[in-house]
Amino acid sequence: MIPAQLFLIFVVAIPLLLVSLNRLRADLAALSIAMILGLGQFLGLGLLGPGHTPQAAFKAFSGLSEPVVLTLLSLFIITEALHRSGATRWIAYRLIHLAASSERRLIALYATGAAFLSLFMNNLAAGALLLPSAMEACRRTGIKPSKLLIPVAYGSLLGGCATYFTTANIIVSNLLAAAHPPQAMLRILDFTPTGGLVALAGIVFLGLFGPRLLPERLPPPELMAARATASDLEEYYQLGERLWEAVVLPGSPLANKPLAESRLGERLGVAVAGLWHGRQAIFSPPPQQVIQAGDILLVVGRQERVEQLAQMGLRIGRENTGNHISTRGVFLIEALVAPHSPALGHTLRELEFRTRYGFTVVALYRSGRSYRTDVGDLKLMLGDSLLMVGSRDKLKRLRSSPDFIVLEPDPSDQPVQRLPAGLSVSVIAAAIALSLWGLPVHLAMMAGALLLLISGMLSIEEAYRAINWQAIFLIAGMYAVSLSMVQTGLAQRIGQAIVAVTTPLGPLALAAGAYLLTAMLTQVMGGQVTALVTGPIMISAAIHLGANPQAIAVATAIGCSASFFTPLAHPVNVLMIAPANYEFGDFLRIGWRLTIVCFLMLLVGLALFWRL
Repeated sequence: MIPAQLFLIFVVAIPLLLVSLNRLRADLAALSIAMILGLGQFLGLGLLGPGHTPQAAFKAFSGLSEPVVLTLLSLFIITEALHRSGATRWIAYRLIHLAASSERRLIALYATGAAFLSLFMNNLAAGALLLPSAMEACRRTGIKPSKLLIPVAYGSLLGGCATYFTTANIIVSNLLAAAHPPQAMLRILDFTPTGGLVALAGIVFLGLFGPRLLPERLPPPELMAARATASDLEEYYQLGERLWEAVVLPGSPLANKPLAESRLGERLGVAVAGLWHGRQAIFSPPPQQVIQAGDILLVVGRQERVEQLAQMGLRIGRENTGNHISTRGVFLIEALVAPHSPALGHTLRELEFRTRYGFTVVALYRSGRSYRTDVGDLKLMLGDSLLMVGSRDKLKRLRSSPDFIVLEPDPSDQPVQRLPAGLSVSVIAAAIALSLWGLPVHLAMMAGALLLLISGMLSIEEAYRAINWQAIFLIAGMYAVSLSMVQTGLAQRIGQAIVAVTTPLGPLALAAGAYLLTAMLTQVMGGQVTALVTGPIMISAAIHLGANPQAIAVATAIGCSASFFTPLAHPVNVLMIAPANYEFGDFLRIGWRLTIVCFLMLLVGLALFWRL
C-alpha cells in the first residue's frame, strides 16, 4: 500500500473506533476526519486531489454543497410542515389502528411503509417522511423510538433494492452502456423480482426478530420531557367547567355590531374565546369582529355571569362543550410571567394584552387555583401562568416579548388542518413527480420547501429549528472519506482483490463477491460513489468471464443499498440517530444479520430470475 492509503485507513479507523466505544460523537468524528484529510492534502499526501495541489484541500468540506445535504435540509422543512398540519399524525393513527399497538406489527408496518415509499422516491425522502409519524406512534403507544426508527431506515433501503429509481441502480445501469463492448442497459422492472425478494425477506426478518435485536433506549432528554397537550392544559386549568356556547338570536342588540362594542369583558368579566360564523371558526376574534345573528360565541366565565347574556338576546347552552375544545381546532398556548417583568403588578386590561399580542387569556393559574372569570382585572404576580386562545401566526410577536415565557403544548391532540395538510401533501407529491420526470431531487425538494416558506406554512425561524444539524454535519464530513477512497485508489485496490478471488469460482460467486464488496464499501463511501467505483470493475469481470453482465450489475446495485452496518453508511441512517438516541453498535447488532439474510435471498433471486 502507498502512504496515502495507509494514512487514510488510520485517519478513518481511529475516530470510528472511538465512536463505536461511545467516546466521541459521530458528527464530531466525521468533521475531524474531514479536517485531517484536508490537512493531509495541504501537506502533499494526495488524499483529495493530486499531491502537488494543496488548493484541493478545500474539498474536505465540499460535502456541505452536495445534493444529498440540500435534499436533507429541504426534507426537514417539508416534514415539519406535514407534522404541524397533522398529516403525519393521521398516518400514525392509521398504522397504530392496523397494528393494534403491537410492537412487532408496528415494526413490520413502518418498514413496509418506508419500503413502499422508496419504490417511487429517494430513500432519504421516504425515511424522512415517515420519521415524524413514527415518533408520534411512539408517543401514543409508549414504544421506544429506538424500536421503530431503524426499521424505517432499513425499510427505505430495502425498498430501494426493488426499484429502478434508486440513484445507485440508475448509475449501474448506465455503466453497462459504457462498458467495452457496450451492454444492454437494465430495464425499469429488471430490479423488481430479485430486489423485491430481498426486500420482502428483509421486512419479514425485521418484523420477526426486530423486537429482540433492536435496542431499548430512552430517547434524548429533550424528547423525554413530555410536553402537555392542549387537552391536558384544559384539564389543568379546569377550563371545561366554565365553557359555554351562546347563539346570537335575531333581534339581539349585539347583532351587527363589533365585538368591542359588546363590552362583555367589562360588563360581565367573561371572555369570548372563539366565534363560529357558519362553517368558519374564528378563535380569539379581534375587537373589530362584527357579530351577526346566528353566530355562536364560545364564552369562558362563571355560570351566573354567562346566564346574563340571555338578557342580550343570546341562547346559552353547553351541549357541544363537553369535549376538549383543542380537539376541535382551537389553538391554546401557555405563558408564564417572566421574572422582573414590567408587567408584574399590572392587569391584562391595563397592558392591552389582547390588542398588543392578539391572544385572549381565558384562564390564570395562581397558587394552586385556576381563575377563569374577571381574568383581565387581576394584577399579575410572579409565578402566574396564563392559558390563552389565539392564532398560531401571532405567536412570533408573543415569543419576542421579554415580559412572558411561552410554553407551546404538544400538538398531538390537534385535528388535521385540512388546508395546510393538503398543501403540504401536494407540495411533496409535486416534488416527487418532478424528480421522477428528471428534475434533480435536491432542486425539486428545495423548490417544495421554499414554496411552503413563502406561503407562510412555516416561518423561517421554525424552519431553522426543524433542521437536524447533527445529521447535516455528519453527512458532509463523511463525504471527504468517499473522495479519498477513490483518489488514493484504495477502493479500486479492494475491488480488484475481490474479483481475483471470486472469478475462478464462476458467475454466481462473482455476483456474491460484487454484493459483498459493494456492501462493504458502502459503509464508508455511500452507495452512489460505491456504484461508480465497483460497477465498472464487476461489469468488466462479468464480460471477460462470459457471465450475464446485467445480473452482475443487479447484484452490484443491490449491494449499494445494503447500508446496514453503521449509522454512517447512508444519510437515512444518520437521520435516525438523534431522535432514537442510537449508539454506533445498535446498527451493527441487527445490521450484520440483515445483511446475511439479504445476501442469501439475493443468491436465490439470481438463481431463479437470472439463471446464474
